[in-house]
Amino acid sequence: MTTTFALAGKGGVGKTTVAGMLIKYLADRQSGAILGIDADPSSNLNMVLGLDLEWTVGDIREDMLAQVRQSLTQTGAAMGALPGGITKAEHLDYEIRSSLAEGDYFDLIAMGRGEGPGCYCAVNHNLREVIDAIGGGYQYVVIDNEAGMEHLSRRTTRDVDHLLVVSDPTQRGIITAERIAAMRDELEIGVENAYLILNRLAGDMPAPLQERIDKMDITFLGSIPASTELAEFEFSGRPLIELGDESPVYQAVAAMMEQVLV
Repeated sequence: MTTTFALAGKGGVGKTTVAGMLIKYLADRQSGAILGIDADPSSNLNMVLGLDLEWTVGDIREDMLAQVRQSLTQTGAAMGALPGGITKAEHLDYEIRSSLAEGDYFDLIAMGRGEGPGCYCAVNHNLREVIDAIGGGYQYVVIDNEAGMEHLSRRTTRDVDHLLVVSDPTQRGIITAERIAAMRDELEIGVENAYLILNRLAGDMPAPLQERIDKMDITFLGSIPASTELAEFEFSGRPLIELGDESPVYQAVAAMMEQVLV
C-alpha cells in the first residue's frame, strides 16, 4: 500500500528543502521504494536529491501533441492518433517511465513546464492515469507541489495521506498557510491528515506566532531551525540530500516524521 505525502505552501518557504529531507528520512529509516514527484514548473527537486534530469512530463506532453498535430496535418488522421498507431496512453506510459530519474534509494518524476496553447484535457487525463499507475508501484510517494494547492488535483489523482503545509515564521506566512490548508476540502482528491510546518525559525518560537498557530484548524507538527550549513549547501550547489544525520534541519524533519509514521 502506497503512503503519499504532499508539500504545499506559498513560494519561497522551503517546500523543496523539506521534501528533500523527507525523502532522505524515508530512505534512511523506512523500508520500501520511494518516488518523488516534482510538481513545480521550476523543477529543482532533482538538484536537492543529486539526480540528473533530462526530460520532464511537460516536455513529453508537448512532444506528443506536436506529433499528433503533424499526423493530423499530413494524413488527416483523427485527432488523438500518433504515428504508427500507438495510443496516447501507451506513448505517455513509455516516455514517462523512460524519463524517470533513478537513484540508489529513490526515483524522481518532474512535471516541468506548464501547458502551452491548445487543448490538454484528454492528455492531462492520460497523464494522471499513467503517473498514478507508476506511483502505485512505490511504498512512498512525495509530491513537491508548486505554490498554492489548487494544482495538486490537476497533477495526480492519488489521494494524499499526509499534507504538509510549510510556512515561514511570520504572521503573514502562517495566515497564508491556513488559507492553503483550508483548500484541502475543495480538491478532487482526499486528504487524510494535514499538518503545519514552520521553516527557518531562528531561536525560540515567538509568543505571538504560537498564539496564532494555536487558533488554526490544522495540526502544528513542528519547526525547522534556520541553518547556516543549509545556506552553504545552497551557495555551492551541493545536493541537500548529503546533509549529515547530525544536521539540525534533518533531525527536525526526522522527529516530525516519527510522529506521522507511527
